Amino acid sequence: MLVTEFTTEVVAASERFALWEAIAERSHLRNVLRSEEEGDFRARMRLLSLGEAQLSALALPHLDVLRTPRLIRQSDPEVYLVQCVFSGSGRLTQTAGTHEYGPGHLVMVDSSAPMDVTIRAMPGQWSSVVATVPRAWVPLPERVVRPLMGVPIPSCSGMAAVFGRWVTDLHHRAHEFTPGDAPTLATVTADLLTSLVGRCMDAEHVVPPEARRSTLRVETRKFVERNLGDLRLSPQTVADAHHISLRLLQQLFAEDGTSPAAWIRHRRLERCRADLADPHLAGYSVRAVAARWGLTDPAHFSRLFRAAYGLPPRDYRHRQQRRRRRT
Repeated sequence: MLVTEFTTEVVAASERFALWEAIAERSHLRNVLRSEEEGDFRARMRLLSLGEAQLSALALPHLDVLRTPRLIRQSDPEVYLVQCVFSGSGRLTQTAGTHEYGPGHLVMVDSSAPMDVTIRAMPGQWSSVVATVPRAWVPLPERVVRPLMGVPIPSCSGMAAVFGRWVTDLHHRAHEFTPGDAPTLATVTADLLTSLVGRCMDAEHVVPPEARRSTLRVETRKFVERNLGDLRLSPQTVADAHHISLRLLQQLFAEDGTSPAAWIRHRRLERCRADLADPHLAGYSVRAVAARWGLTDPAHFSRLFRAAYGLPPRDYRHRQQRRRRRT
């Protein structure tokens, strides 16, 4: 079952805030929560589970959320959370400073960084939807993404509008999806978030301009994502597309502890892994899936996949099929 609904009104008024604390910790992060409505905390949550990713619709009153370094050390799922705000208002402090936000904004936070959030909303209506995506699924360096944390992004145009409409549509259609849809929905959500972050890093009105090297780190990764299925993709073609030397490209990737070739290989394997878990692609052979993402040597692909994920691609697909049958 992909959708789970929670409400605090199933218990007595005096127990509602404690119930919400338990629900929030289990479904999101371990935080310190406070509210002006603790004596009768009326709130609802609807979760759409997409495997390691999820969407959560929230309807709640005033709430203060504090995530401390100690709580991060105790438990950190290493995810990005993007709030799509429908109504109400709030204030958020994270790595990019303190910002006010309201309806029509997207606000992104990092579970690995301390934060202080104040939410003021109406408990009787859905005030926001939060998309939770593993950081590893957003193939951009942390140092590039960090300036965006906590900055309100208007969702009225461009990639912000696309991402906001996507999340809103998932929220409205949550009960229409089957477990077989989850891998595709999760992949699209992560891809749209990656594009949104990359676009914001180029928009001076959203994020203060960074050095040329930071912009190049974003752009080169976006280029790799767009061309993973192209057999001609190589470190040299990436460098040529951005009018930089191969040496500079290697330096950019080295700053993040990898190389252009290793990054291309990693992203191709991640795409293959997602396709192998997708029941809609069960009719494709393992060889066809690998070739789709530029890995045309079956034996070489099998060795790479096993080294990365601990088992051969065929066995990985069968394991995912067994897991779906059990759900």
